[in-house]
Amino acid sequence: MRLLLVEDDPMIGEQLLELLRAEDYAVDWVRDGEVADAALQAQSYDLVLLDLGLPRKDGMSVLQALRARKQTMPVLIATARDAVGQRVAGLDAGADDYVLKPFEFDELLARLRALLRRAAGRAEPIYEHRGVALNPATREATLHGQPVSLSSREWAVLEPLLARPGAVLSRQQLEEKLYGWKDEISSNAVEVYIHGLRKKLGAELIQNVRGVGYRVPKE
Repeated sequence: MRLLLVEDDPMIGEQLLELLRAEDYAVDWVRDGEVADAALQAQSYDLVLLDLGLPRKDGMSVLQALRARKQTMPVLIATARDAVGQRVAGLDAGADDYVLKPFEFDELLARLRALLRRAAGRAEPIYEHRGVALNPATREATLHGQPVSLSSREWAVLEPLLARPGAVLSRQQLEEKLYGWKDEISSNAVEVYIHGLRKKLGAELIQNVRGVGYRVPKE
């Protein structure tokens, strides 16, 4: 999953970047509202982690512009502004959830997972399909109940496919789940990871849709 982190405090930003990458998210970090707005217009993200007190353009304006463009990715506001009226205004402007600084990292991660589940149209915490199960909270994968070891990149490819069986994701869309701005993209990375997943989980789990991309078939 690819996230946009919008945070102007360098210490908090570094901590969050390290935390999120340790959880195998691809993360782009920006430090002001103008750059955040440009990034959201140029790139597709699965979730936005948004501070409100930003230079150049405040977080509320970034959120309002995002929703005015009909962009539907979930937005989690993380801010030190603790007035109830400000929280209500943020939620009414289109935010999906709110966490106050200082926050516990475990709670932040749980809120991210919940928002990503809902964005995928799922309520259950474990993705399970055709005998394959992924638990995003523990990063555990099983095949017919038996543990399977997946690399972080294999997980990043499989999770969005398994979250929406039947949905086709292009190679570019899957690359966006794997890499942030500063990462070097290998020309055949997606194919390599899908090959590895098929060896571990079965050749029929991930299908090629010729000229379009890849999907996990519905039952």
